[in-house]
Amino acid sequence: MNQSVDAVIIGAGHNSLACALHLAAKGWSVAVFEQAGEAGGAVRTGAYTLPGFRHDWAAMNLSLFAGSAFFKAYGDSLSARGLEFVPVSKPFASAFPDGRWLGVCTDAEATTARIRAFSATDAETWNRLLAAFPGEAEQIFALLGSPMRNHALAGFLFRLWRKRGVGGALDLGRFLLQTPRDWLGQTFESAHLQAMLGAWGLHLDFAPDIAGGALFPYLEAMAGQSFGMIIGKGGADTIIRAMQAEVEARGGTVECNAPVARILHDGGQATGVELADGRRITARKAVIANVAPRALVRLTGGTGNAGFDSAMTGFDHAPGTMMIHLALDSLPDWAAGEELKSFAYVHLAPSLDQMARTYAQAKAGLLPDEPVIVAGQPTVVDPSRAPEGKHVLWLQVRMVPGVIKGDAGGTITATDWAGATAPMAERALDILERYAPDTRAKILGQRIVPPSELEAENPNLVGGDQVCGSHHLAQNFLFRPARGHADGSTPIGKLHLTGAAVWPGAGTGAGAGYHLARKLAGN
Repeated sequence: MNQSVDAVIIGAGHNSLACALHLAAKGWSVAVFEQAGEAGGAVRTGAYTLPGFRHDWAAMNLSLFAGSAFFKAYGDSLSARGLEFVPVSKPFASAFPDGRWLGVCTDAEATTARIRAFSATDAETWNRLLAAFPGEAEQIFALLGSPMRNHALAGFLFRLWRKRGVGGALDLGRFLLQTPRDWLGQTFESAHLQAMLGAWGLHLDFAPDIAGGALFPYLEAMAGQSFGMIIGKGGADTIIRAMQAEVEARGGTVECNAPVARILHDGGQATGVELADGRRITARKAVIANVAPRALVRLTGGTGNAGFDSAMTGFDHAPGTMMIHLALDSLPDWAAGEELKSFAYVHLAPSLDQMARTYAQAKAGLLPDEPVIVAGQPTVVDPSRAPEGKHVLWLQVRMVPGVIKGDAGGTITATDWAGATAPMAERALDILERYAPDTRAKILGQRIVPPSELEAENPNLVGGDQVCGSHHLAQNFLFRPARGHADGSTPIGKLHLTGAAVWPGAGTGAGAGYHLARKLAGN
């Protein structure tokens, strides 16, 4: 049976649901179609190892969502639908091969004391940065939260000039262009502190020597110190379940196991979609595709604009990620210190040089000899995710290639993930064992998810790229996903792109979906 609605949305990730909710609140009829068996995209939670252990499939950190303009508008409604957050006062730390560790917590004196043990000068610098952060954050968050349209950007630049003058505006521009290594090296003298902060760049595809990446170590450092972190009670999917319920309560529909086969368009205007089961859904006002850019070309059969289609098919994706979900009898015994058990994230990324080498190997198609490990310990603050006294460990193995050309370590012969998954997981667990001996003996159950499976479950994660596209300068800000289309517009009328591939990019802030919905609804 065919159906007619105001807006059809392809994909039920958090950006799609935010878009659907705002449109429904403005009186639009909306229908969301998801190819997977459940909504959420990369924001999913399940018992992937053993019953009673709840693991976040990919995204765990919900700080951006909790601080978003979307949550400010709809937080009360979502909380009434069961959304619940857990605040984290000790957001992140790094352990190092020399047996030392360094971590950031919301207790400024404790953080400063830890930094002072490495460098008294860096402790002073840290406090100076922290004191200046409110003023800096006002400008940076205004930029990151602004739609990338010419008049909005011009307004931001004018306000920046009025507030900081030409010199101050140029200083901010220079900072936004810097590499993580340049900014960290110019700011701090401790290699340990540089490494702890530099690890955050890899979360958005910024290796130490990639221009434009200095912003992210800075923001994570200052935000972690000032606000801590937010995770979801019982799992990150708390936001998905609440948004889906609220969309449906407002008359919208969210249908899973319903892949879209093609986007229908005629005379340069999108008219609806055809599902894989043959149903046609007419869209009176908009078709909104939360898909990876190259998929947009496939679904439309080409937009008729060769330049746009070329930009979409050439959209650059970051290296992949392997996920390892562990159900543990107890938390890892970190060799560097018992206090590491109290941090939400522990990075195993010993130096900027190691991170740069790992990234270069992955970009070259090689399995890294020493991948960066992000160890998430959500049950230290949210025991509801595991049976009493037990824990889950959420391991991101960064970076790994989506397509394997070889092994930088020289021991893995497989060149596909069917054969490389097990030995690469063992390499990652070997690294974990070096920092937390005998962790393997604590494992009650495990689920290893290679990049190929991440993409199979969610086609937006091309090659296991969890951020749906590199955020390098040539593909960010006004150029995400392409110049002239950072607002999600396409050459086909009434067809819009949303999701992490569109400005403001990856993360759980739902900015792309909310910006688009406000544009379409007129507010």
